[in-house]
Amino acid sequence: MEETIITSVQNAKIKHVVALQQKSSLRREEGLFVVEGQREIEHCKACGYEVVEEYIRDKNVSPQVYEKMAYRGSTEGHIAVVRCKEHTLSTINYQLSTKNNPLVVVLESVEKPGNLGAILRSAEAAGIDALIVCDPLTDMYNPNVIRASIGGVFCVPTAVCSSQECIAFLKEHGIKILTAQLQDSYEYYDYDMTQGTAIVMGTESTGLTNQWREAADAHIRIPMLGRLDSLNVSVSAAILMYEAVRQRRVKS
Repeated sequence: MEETIITSVQNAKIKHVVALQQKSSLRREEGLFVVEGQREIEHCKACGYEVVEEYIRDKNVSPQVYEKMAYRGSTEGHIAVVRCKEHTLSTINYQLSTKNNPLVVVLESVEKPGNLGAILRSAEAAGIDALIVCDPLTDMYNPNVIRASIGGVFCVPTAVCSSQECIAFLKEHGIKILTAQLQDSYEYYDYDMTQGTAIVMGTESTGLTNQWREAADAHIRIPMLGRLDSLNVSVSAAILMYEAVRQRRVKS
């Protein structure tokens, strides 16, 4: 039997998808989010996420309805509603306990979803063991996080918690804390990142809070040789991740 095509933008299911795209509170309440694009949906399924509904342009929704649902263009005409996973410290505990000298990235109070997504994309490419998001100002399943991560949000073991909980967790696991900051710091390539290491990044506007500076085993910085005094946080994170990768490849 041929599937009925939804042609009305007032359809309850379509309005629900649009609301999930727009409202983080609804995503949290229902434990659902929206994924756009064939590649991203394939990554999502491969990483064990449960797809609740799928909408395909010209198959079960009209082009006009699809345009209403889509948050962005170039999505290959494919949208899915997916069930969220839990992102607690316990979910990454096993991942880290089975690794020798784990490499972790920590983000404090990240507020721009595009930056979080870009860091997740770099973390997946660099083979980072886990990413911990502390006191976030955006949610993991914001459409811009998914878009910028190109599916990395589904693949990278991730936890969301408070900074206090994260600091205790890292110390419990014997993971050295390296805070990226300009003040009172070493240039990043002068510190050994081959041991269990957490690279901690703050916001572009205010940097890290004092609790992280005080908890750190070392402070590191990226030299600023031009007139501007900072890099985008996602660029900085990628530089530091790949320095750790370089050191570990040389050592091995």
